[in-house]
Amino acid sequence: MLKISHLDHYYGSSHTLRDISFDVPVGAVTTVLGRNGVGKTTLLKCVMGVERLRGGSISLDGKDITKLLPYQRAALGLGFVPQGREIFPRLTVEENLLMGLASKKSGGVGAIPAEIYEMFPVLRDMKNRRGGDLSGGQQQQLAIGRALAMKPRVLILDEPTEGIQPSIIKDIERAIRALSERGDMAILLVEQYYDFARDLADHYVVLNRGVVVKSGPGEEMERENVRGYLAV
Repeated sequence: MLKISHLDHYYGSSHTLRDISFDVPVGAVTTVLGRNGVGKTTLLKCVMGVERLRGGSISLDGKDITKLLPYQRAALGLGFVPQGREIFPRLTVEENLLMGLASKKSGGVGAIPAEIYEMFPVLRDMKNRRGGDLSGGQQQQLAIGRALAMKPRVLILDEPTEGIQPSIIKDIERAIRALSERGDMAILLVEQYYDFARDLADHYVVLNRGVVVKSGPGEEMERENVRGYLAV
């Protein structure tokens, strides 16, 4: 579904991503792992068009999207859950979810998909509460729900477990697994929490200093000592 080919990115003279290539297939979770500062979030911003590339290409279902603007990529089906959630604190839960429809031709007018409330019942219970009044874990569920409202072809999540209590981490894990098993969506997950990533990964990619240093099937992560690449 998503193909990343030979990406190069710079911040000034600093070469932050070097010749990054991997595929994100439909019906699977592809996990990108690495320590802080190795380029994981920068990679996602490049995929979303927030950061400009120096070289390489990105394609979605065979269509080259390298030069498209972020809103154009969203309209084609890239759903992004950013690090830190970035929900709208003064809008209600329901209004936040409706913002997820903004990339559609309806311009944000329409019904919130029922599956979001089924996946995260707390959002239904709190749909009239302001987003800023929710706990960190509830805000993360809201951020994922907002991305799902657009019915993405690729769901991109940047460290969804950061600062989240263990019970909600399990809820998020179950939701991601259910979306993957549905078979109509590709999922790209950036994560530092090794156990969470290992349990979900169908494929893994390890970044170090902006370079892919290891990749393979998720079931090989233990044997290949991927955990060691995350140790400080």
